[in-house]
Amino acid sequence: MEFKTGIGWRCCYDPERNLYTAETGGGPNHDLFEITKEIYDHVDDPDVEWPTSLIHQGRHLYMAVDDRCGPPYTVILDSDYKELCPWAKTMISGTVWDDDMTDAAVEVFASEANNREQRRAKKAQREKEAAEKASKKKFGKKKKKNDTAKEQ
Repeated sequence: MEFKTGIGWRCCYDPERNLYTAETGGGPNHDLFEITKEIYDHVDDPDVEWPTSLIHQGRHLYMAVDDRCGPPYTVILDSDYKELCPWAKTMISGTVWDDDMTDAAVEVFASEANNREQRRAKKAQREKEAAEKASKKKFGKKKKKNDTAKEQ
């Protein structure tokens, strides 16, 4: 893995997976992003005044917030963040937003627009699995009733 670092940010290129990721902040206020090669290539250019602004153009993966303006919380925008950024030291702060709240935030906030496709696909998968589980449970109950009727 290859790294670029600056004040308040670190970027990583994983040549085995051709994957570019980044983190901003640190400690209790920490964000992870999947970034493009272009962002990685330019993040440390001398003409880039705010590298974190460039990084924030990437796809947001994880956010831990403890800014003393309220209770700490963590938002996991992509449940694969640990696999995408195994090098990052993440720290869960306070309450972790549930999937429904995270899905709603991604739909509402323009800054999370590049997460919508991934979140919608994961939501559809969760709903499909829940429907299959409910169907199996319902089918199992009917079968037991039929078995009881046959025995009588």
